[in-house]
Amino acid sequence: MPARRILSLWFPALGAERLIRRDRLDPAAPFAVVRETGQMQVLSSLSPAAVADGLRPGQPLRDAMAMCPALLTRLRNAPAEATFLTTLRRWATRFSPWVGEDGEDGLILDVTGCTHLFGGEAALLAKIEEDATALGLTARTGLADTRGGAWALARFAGRDPGQARSGDAIDQEARATRSRAARRHWTRGGTAPSALPPTAPQDRIAPTGQTHSALAPLPVAALRLDPETTQALTRLGLRRVGDLIGQPRAGLARRFGKGLVLRLDQALGAVPEPVTPARPDTRFATRLSLPEPIGLEGDILAGLDRLLPRLCTMLDDKGRAARTVRLQAFLTDGTMQAISATLARPGTDPDRLRPLLAMKLPEIDPGFGIDMLRLEATHTEATPRTHAGFVPAARRSETRRDSGQGLDDLISRLGARVGMEAITRRHPGDSHLPEKSSQVLSAGWSAPCGSWPARTTPPRPLLLWRPEPVMAPDTPNPATRFRWRGQDHTLVSAIGPERIAPEWWFDDPDWQSGTRDYWQVTTARGDRLWLYFAHGAALSPGWFCQGSFA
Repeated sequence: MPARRILSLWFPALGAERLIRRDRLDPAAPFAVVRETGQMQVLSSLSPAAVADGLRPGQPLRDAMAMCPALLTRLRNAPAEATFLTTLRRWATRFSPWVGEDGEDGLILDVTGCTHLFGGEAALLAKIEEDATALGLTARTGLADTRGGAWALARFAGRDPGQARSGDAIDQEARATRSRAARRHWTRGGTAPSALPPTAPQDRIAPTGQTHSALAPLPVAALRLDPETTQALTRLGLRRVGDLIGQPRAGLARRFGKGLVLRLDQALGAVPEPVTPARPDTRFATRLSLPEPIGLEGDILAGLDRLLPRLCTMLDDKGRAARTVRLQAFLTDGTMQAISATLARPGTDPDRLRPLLAMKLPEIDPGFGIDMLRLEATHTEATPRTHAGFVPAARRSETRRDSGQGLDDLISRLGARVGMEAITRRHPGDSHLPEKSSQVLSAGWSAPCGSWPARTTPPRPLLLWRPEPVMAPDTPNPATRFRWRGQDHTLVSAIGPERIAPEWWFDDPDWQSGTRDYWQVTTARGDRLWLYFAHGAALSPGWFCQGSFA
C-alpha cells in the first residue's frame, strides 16, 4: 500500500483576486479588500501589487492609504468568498477525487496514488500553480505525509526568513535592544518571519518518511499555533520546529497546554488527522437578475413571489421539503445581505414561506440598490411520497392548508420573531421521578404528543422546584409545626405518604438522599405544599419542600 501523501493548496490573496477577476481590474494596480472591525476598517486581503507596496493584512485602512494613496479598495463579502472557495474545491477535483476545504483560504487534497498521472510530485505542484495562474489566482502548495506538514510547507517553506520586521517577542525590552533585535536573524532573537511566497516546488515537498527533517528548520508558527503561544515559545528561544521535536511532551503540555503537543504530533504523524472531503449535495436554489436596481420592500416581495413557486416546484420534483430557506440580496456595491426563515414543519407551500420572509425584510438595508435576488433552501428533509393518482395543484395546496398546520404556522411566525430555539413544548417523560416525569422539547423539531398517559399516581403540584430544606423533627410523620423559607407554619392536614425510590441504575446526585416519602400538606396560612421525608442513603435524613399545589 503506498504511503499517504497530502497536498495543501493555499490562496494567500483569495478575496482580492476574486474581485479582480470579477470586476476585470488591473492586476498591476494595488488593490485591497476591507472588512469592518467595530469603528475601524482594516485590510482583509491584498493583491500582490499591494503587498509589494509594503501593505499587510490587518493594517488599518487610514494607514494603508497614507502609505499608498493609489490603493483601490472594496468591502469584503465573506459569503461570496466562501462560495468562490467551494468553486475552487470542485476545480481541484481534477487533481484528486479527495478534496476538502481548509480554513477560509485553502484546500486540502489527498493525492495518494495520483501523482504519477501528472509526471511526479514536483510536476503535480507545478501544474496546479500553473493552472491557478491561468485563472488569475496566486496559489502556494505543499506536499508531505501529514496534513499539518503539508500546511506548514505551503505557507512557510522555501523563502528568505531574513527579511523580518520587528515584532512582539521583544516588545518588553529597551528601545535600543529592540532595534538591534529587529536587524537580527529570526533564529537569533529577531522576529519570526511571516508567511512569504515560496520559490521552487522541490522546496515544498517532504519526501516520504522525511517529514521530521523537512519541518525542523521552519518557524514554530508553521504548527498552526495561536499568536500567544508562538510569542511565548519565541521568548524562550524555541523558534524552530526542530527545537520542539526533542522536548519532553509532558513539559510542553504543562507550560503551553495540550494544543501545542497536539499540533506538533499531528504535523509529525503521531496523531492522525484525516482529510474529510465535502459531500456533493443537491442545491435547491433559484435567482432573479434585475435589469435595474431596486430598493423598495414591495419590489423585493414582487421578486420573492416569482422565486418561491420555482423553488417549491424544484423541491416537489425531488421529494424534498424545505425546513430553512434563505433569501440573499446582492447589492450594487458588491456586498450581500441575507435573511433566513425556519419552518416548524417542513413544507413546500409558498403561502407558508412568504409571510416568514416578509417579516424579516426590514433587516435588509438596500443601500444604493439590489441588482439580484437569490432564494435557497439551505436545510431540506425528505417527504413521504403517496401514490394517490393525479391531483391538481390548487387542490394540493388546499389539502396542505387543511391538514392541521395552523399551530405549526403560528410556531413558525413566533420563531421568526424570537428565534425557533426559544419556543418549546412539554412531552411526557419516561420516568417515575417527579422532576423527570415531563421533558422540554423544541417546538420546531418535535410533534405534539397528543393525549398524555393516564395518571395512576396521586396528583402532582402545579409548581415544582429544587428541594428546599424544612426545619422539622427527623421523624417520618409530618410535624405539627415546621419552619420553611424563614416562616413558621402550622399543620392543618396531611395526605400521604407516597413512597418514591430513586433510579438505582443512574448515579443522580439529586437523589443521594435515598428513598423519599411525599406528603400533601395544608398549613394554617392556606398553603398547600408538597413535602417529603428523605430516609437518607449517602446523606443524613430530613424534611424538604419540593412543590406547591394550586
